[in-house]
Amino acid sequence: MKTFGWVAAVEEPPCCWDMRQVGWHLCHGEHGNRADCKHVLLCDVRHLSQSQRVGLAEADRPAWRLILLGVEEPGERAQLLSIGCAEALPAAVPLRELSARASRVDEMFGLLPRWRSVGPLTLDLFHRDIRVGSRWLNLHPREFGVLWRLADRPGEAVTRSQLLADVWRLSHDPGTNSVEVHVSRLRSKLAAAGCDRLVETVPQGGYRLASGAVPFMFARALAESDQLDRYLRQIDWPAGQSPAIPADGDTLAQNGS
Repeated sequence: MKTFGWVAAVEEPPCCWDMRQVGWHLCHGEHGNRADCKHVLLCDVRHLSQSQRVGLAEADRPAWRLILLGVEEPGERAQLLSIGCAEALPAAVPLRELSARASRVDEMFGLLPRWRSVGPLTLDLFHRDIRVGSRWLNLHPREFGVLWRLADRPGEAVTRSQLLADVWRLSHDPGTNSVEVHVSRLRSKLAAAGCDRLVETVPQGGYRLASGAVPFMFARALAESDQLDRYLRQIDWPAGQSPAIPADGDTLAQNGS
């Protein structure tokens, strides 16, 4: 079953946009936050200004999850698409068409395992970098490759030879300390993000991802610091309501996940 999220001044989408009628599942995010959502997000922007709509699209980059509903001007829709919005549609879009367009966006998430979540970190394969909330760690491509390879099987050892083969594309050992240097630099950048114990050295040789090394509080911090979530809190929504993020950071309606 495909999943979508809803971002608006009210908790439930109106019937005309409620894709649950055509087989989708509605997710309200983790405690209302959207940092960890790796699926389509429908957003009612009828009452937002053009600059606020642009701000939403920019805040969601590089995720490209947002389908903005209620954008009536073709020129504005083109602008929103050009800056990375997944879709920008008029309010009168038929539900079947909305579902079809959302399915096309949803399929993009499945083409490649673009994201992996490791504790508070989001590994982005397209950018070959890692972010904590909206902050990128600016990894070297091979530093990213090492962590991505370790994330294949968290907790299992990956030998130096395997890293040379999978990340460096070498079938022989060049006799240098390149692997060790890149792992050391990776650890330094992870330490700056509060994850200094994430990559462990295996006594028999090689490295592994310490799946239990990152406290849960960092995962919560990721959701609370996500750029899209922060921008949503700044918008003056109708009736002063927050779209999906409660002011106390606790619960929403009980019918979401």
